Amino acid sequence: MRRIGASVIERVTQACVCASMLLAPVAATQAATEEDPWEAVNRPIFRFNDTLDTYALKPLAKAYDAVTPQFLEDGIHNMFRNLGDVTNLANNVLQLKPHAAGMDTARLIVNTTFGVAGFFDVGTKMGLQRSDEDFGQTLGYWGVPSGPYVVIPLLGPSTVRDGVAKYPDTFTRPYRYVDHVPTRNSAFALDVVDTRASLLPAEKLIQGDKYIFIRNAYLQNREFKVRDGEVEDDF
Repeated sequence: MRRIGASVIERVTQACVCASMLLAPVAATQAATEEDPWEAVNRPIFRFNDTLDTYALKPLAKAYDAVTPQFLEDGIHNMFRNLGDVTNLANNVLQLKPHAAGMDTARLIVNTTFGVAGFFDVGTKMGLQRSDEDFGQTLGYWGVPSGPYVVIPLLGPSTVRDGVAKYPDTFTRPYRYVDHVPTRNSAFALDVVDTRASLLPAEKLIQGDKYIFIRNAYLQNREFKVRDGEVEDDF
């Protein structure tokens, strides 16, 4: 049972982003290289993360994908996405996007109530488009430069700006407010495995040097998100 999910280790990258990289021009690759002055340090960390993923996280994701009924897997994925709408809402407010913030609010209300705590994505079926925002994008919206590309142990590809922004986003996530440690850790682990399982199909799109492919895909994806899709056409 496979499902093309939403960006482990934000965490390989979304399938659509990986596909776009197959058509990326040489100029984009050269630009990405210039944004990676710490490659000598990033590569060993990448190898560590990739080894951990290969021998631990990926097998767990495959087992989860194999034994979990598709409807249940989809429902769990929807529930975590519903929780993520809180982060989307907060950052859309900070970016002064009232329409998107209103959509996020409506999705939270509809999916939490009629969608049974988000198990069913009723909002999407009603035409309520889901956002994909985080504090890194908020900083980019207000003009904060991304800084060099960096690979963070366990967390994967990032930039200086996005790496620092990960901490403020934790205040909008439920794990921070769950006092029962076993429950908190179990929910977090399930979220990670579910996310990794959703990215399994995207691996087939990776070609050539895996480090360079993921780096370029990540940087292009972040630019696309920060600019809300308004990027220059290189062709």
